[in-house]
Amino acid sequence: MDWEKFEHRFFKEEGREKGADDRKIEKEAFDEFTANTVWKLATKGQLDYLSGVVSTGKEANVFKGWDLKGEVRAYKIYRMETSDFQAMWKYIEGDRRFEHASPKRRQIVLTWCRKEFKNLSIAYNAGCHVPQPHFCLNNILVMDFIGSEYSAPLLKGAELEDPEGTYWMAAKDMKSLYAAGLVHGDLSEFNLLWWKGRPWMIDMGQAVPLTHPRALEFLKRDCDNVAKFFSKLGVETIGDKLFGYITS
Repeated sequence: MDWEKFEHRFFKEEGREKGADDRKIEKEAFDEFTANTVWKLATKGQLDYLSGVVSTGKEANVFKGWDLKGEVRAYKIYRMETSDFQAMWKYIEGDRRFEHASPKRRQIVLTWCRKEFKNLSIAYNAGCHVPQPHFCLNNILVMDFIGSEYSAPLLKGAELEDPEGTYWMAAKDMKSLYAAGLVHGDLSEFNLLWWKGRPWMIDMGQAVPLTHPRALEFLKRDCDNVAKFFSKLGVETIGDKLFGYITS
């Protein structure tokens, strides 16, 4: 792949000059398969330009960008070679929606991307505060960008004037998600953004339907994580109490 040509076509500066770390992440994220997917997204009107890395995670990088209509979007790009395939597979195996999914490394990543798109669609339609998904192709997920110039901060680092009110906002979204037949599966202050005075759920690739054999186990862990975080802020709650509220 001609990286200079690719970078010139799909990247533009926004507000700050790129550093060496930014360029390193970009080059690592866009292997030939992913670069071809980017070109396909452009032909479908789903991508015009990217401005740089918003966040890096264990399985994916998120870039801020724009589609051909000028709408700002978040582009979540799953790594094809360095993702934790075994960790992904435990959330795919047992999910009846993907019972014919292949356990091969590359196919796991492609399935995971489709899985997050489907989970976000269900959550969004259920009224949960999540990024609205717009498109999914191969290992790239296109969704709303939560933030303005920069991405919204994680709940972990946000200053909360009303921790109890924030807790109940998160709890109600968890309950709505459960009513829609899903469990997040990895919810904590690290997978909640703070934006416009409320928490927003993100990173839903691992979310599973209630028919998954470990769904209630995952929900219990979510409840423990969320309750532990808010209890440190003075909210009187424990995981079992939150679990009871969600499942009642």
